[in-house]
Amino acid sequence: MGNERIYPCLPCSDLDDSIGFYEALGFTRTYRQLRPNPHAVVGLGELQIHLFGMEGFNPSDSYGTAILAVPDPDGLYHAFAAGLRGKFGKLPTAGIPRILRPRKKYGTVRGFTVVDPGGNWLRIFKLGDSEDQDKPEGLAGMVNVAARLGDAKGDEAAALKTLDNGLARYPDAPAIDRVRALLYRAELALRIGDRVLAQSSLADAQLIQLAEEEQAEVAEELAHVQELMQQE
Repeated sequence: MGNERIYPCLPCSDLDDSIGFYEALGFTRTYRQLRPNPHAVVGLGELQIHLFGMEGFNPSDSYGTAILAVPDPDGLYHAFAAGLRGKFGKLPTAGIPRILRPRKKYGTVRGFTVVDPGGNWLRIFKLGDSEDQDKPEGLAGMVNVAARLGDAKGDEAAALKTLDNGLARYPDAPAIDRVRALLYRAELALRIGDRVLAQSSLADAQLIQLAEEEQAEVAEELAHVQELMQQE
């Protein structure tokens, strides 16, 4: 066997709305029909996704998901994010649709998530990557657990509780781990509409002194939270 292909077919309530979303990500519509059933195909390089319209479908009830393995998930994230900023005038990180920035999650590899207008989850990972044998411990490990809950499962409340427990349990954790925990807490707080918690978390993170190389490591995470704060 060789040259096989398999394509996800994902439901949506409005076919053209979903097509427009994928076009904002950089996909090209290659097929569209309304009869005998609504169906479309969007493609980006070797990635092809089939969409089908379902009358009465509620995106919040969707179980649709697809795993996309790509050579450069970080580069793809930035391309997707730019397209969504252009479409929505901001970066959608809560509700449906949304996009969540790349980060490491407990029990899996680094990657990012997109939820399309049909409520379908696209889980994007690095092609050929594998889970590290040595998992971080302490607060860094709890941040990864929180990311699994908040980004991979969509349970922001459980993720926030995990971060709060970690920050309380490891008050002497390395400064960079505390900054990352606080920045992620700010991001999660914005997703659930708690701007006060987001502001205090960001302020606490900015008070922690980091070495120059550590500042560079968290610069993108800090800029992401600051962007989301300005959107609110």
